[in-house]
Order: sequence, then structure tokens, then C-alpha cells
Amino acid sequence: MGQAPEKLDRLVMEVRRGALTLAVLLALREPHYGYSLRKSLGAKGLDIDEGTLYPLLRRLEDQGLLRSHWQQQEGRKRRFYQIDEGGEVALAQMRAEWRGLNHVIGQLGG
Repeated sequence: MGQAPEKLDRLVMEVRRGALTLAVLLALREPHYGYSLRKSLGAKGLDIDEGTLYPLLRRLEDQGLLRSHWQQQEGRKRRFYQIDEGGEVALAQMRAEWRGLNHVIGQLGG
């Protein structure tokens, strides 16, 4: 008996959620504002919509993993985000976990 499409979508989103956090932290080693971050990730094959990205950025900043500042660019004020020391520590731990899980999944035939 197969899974309902909405249940499968939720499972895929659970996997994707952790990967997005990791990708955003990696990308924010260079400062970006929201739209430039979306474009950068999209150019590498990772599409993320605004409704997902902006809450994620706020959450990561609230958790002390990012810092932000307002900057004038192209005649507009933009909020730039960049990983900070706490984010670098979290990123190192997340990457180690990701690599370990990837290794195990590979051994399981994934």
C-alpha cells in the first residue's frame, strides 16, 4: 500500500529542511541579502522560496548563528546576513553529522 502524496511531501520536506539550513550557513560565509542569497543558491541548483528563506534567516539570527546589518546598495537599503562565530561552530558540527549520515546511507545502498 502506497503513501498518500501529502505524507510523502512532508517526509521530503523534513529531509530538505535540514539541508537548507546547512546550505544557507555555508552560503553566508559571504554576506548576502535575501534576494542575492536566493539567486546564489538557485544558481547552484538549490531553489528556495521567499516564504521559506526569510523565516529561516530570522530563526538562524535569533539562534545566534548569523549577524545582520542594513546597508545601502543600488539605491535601496538591504539587510545583509553573514555567518558569525556561533554559526561557524554549528556549521562544523552539522557538516560532520551530514558527512556521517551520507556515509551510512551510502553503505545502505542509497
